Amino acid sequence: MIAAPRQRQLIGQSLYVAAGLALIVGALLPLAPGRIGWAGPDWLAALTLAWVLRRPEQVPVLIVAALMLAADILLMRPIGLGAAIAVVATEAARRRAEPWQEQGFVAEWARVAMLMLLMVLADRVARALFVIPPVLAPMPPLGQDILRLIATVFAYPVVVAVTRALGLRRAAPGELELV
Repeated sequence: MIAAPRQRQLIGQSLYVAAGLALIVGALLPLAPGRIGWAGPDWLAALTLAWVLRRPEQVPVLIVAALMLAADILLMRPIGLGAAIAVVATEAARRRAEPWQEQGFVAEWARVAMLMLLMVLADRVARALFVIPPVLAPMPPLGQDILRLIATVFAYPVVVAVTRALGLRRAAPGELELV
């Protein structure tokens, strides 16, 4: 029999992977073929950061890396670049999850927005430095990246509200038991 804390951890990991895969599949669906619209939010990044800040034990680094790598491959982005940036960002957020807990949501939101901005800048700098061939993965225009960043920052409270409604809450002090 699995201990209760380990069982909760495995259920949380399974739910995170299922939600992440559902978001990737949703991004692949041709909802409006031929129409070019506004850049939508990066729901997967928002979900990952929200989950890491609420239940870091349920989102190990290898699961984040694997899910983000799958997103890179399936969404035809530079393979591994988004995954590497997401791993660095989630680990930075994980290390600061406890101090951020003591402050309100607005402070968390501002810090997550800054982290997302750094993720976009890291992506653009890496693409420019390593001159990824435009045929393989064209660099999106700066305006599109800025619109995606703004959309993701404003989507973050929605993601937090949905995860909270589904029962994902912050761990109380001393509640985290990593098995």
